[in-house]
Amino acid sequence: MTARSFGEIAFGVVRGKATRAFQPVRRNSYYAHDRRATALWRPLASNKQKAREQIALRMKAAEFYDRHHKEAGKRNGPLGHVALEVLRELYRLVDYKTGRLDPAIATICEAIKRSKQAVVDALKRLKDHGFLDWVRRSEPIDDAEGAGPRVRQISNAYGFSLPKYAAAWVARKSGKGPAPDCELARAAATAAEFETMLDQTPLAELGRVLFSNPGLEEVFSRFGEAVAQKERESTGHEETVPEVN
Repeated sequence: MTARSFGEIAFGVVRGKATRAFQPVRRNSYYAHDRRATALWRPLASNKQKAREQIALRMKAAEFYDRHHKEAGKRNGPLGHVALEVLRELYRLVDYKTGRLDPAIATICEAIKRSKQAVVDALKRLKDHGFLDWVRRSEPIDDAEGAGPRVRQISNAYGFSLPKYAAAWVARKSGKGPAPDCELARAAATAAEFETMLDQTPLAELGRVLFSNPGLEEVFSRFGEAVAQKERESTGHEETVPEVN
């Protein structure tokens, strides 16, 4: 073994020990300037008003998801009220123009007055159900006394997401998605009932059915009576008034 190779091995061991012993870093952590550390950041909207509307819809979708998937007899849904509080706080902190979101856990705890464990558990539930994701980040520390650069953990980079069920709900409410089959079926049934009602309603009474405005109702009723009169004349069933001697 050469002196160089021995030196490289020794340096690597020392550096590794220094990193692990003094600055523990989680696995799969990326430096803050690494593109992989910011890949989750996406702009929410082009302006503040639209961002607020989008955030409001997404929060309602999360609440709807939590209620819809709540098991009978359970106090909370799969997210729970703490996770909804955390999600709401993250939406408050996000830069809507860039999507940047990297608060410390302590910042979230302080804002919603919850313990660290409660917030950590809530973040995990949000991730497990598809409402949030994150990337661990780290940064190097220049230390003249050590054998080489050390690394320390910094706050995660967070990114929002939506599970398929909630995404479809947001798209519908935004007017960007089709109605679900149940709503389409309900709309079709309503239309069929209305059509049947119109078929069974005399023309002279359609104004009362279709219009709440008294003026329009009267006009439509007169029109219906006129049409009915023409139909009677064309079929030879016009009513005759008996002559009085």
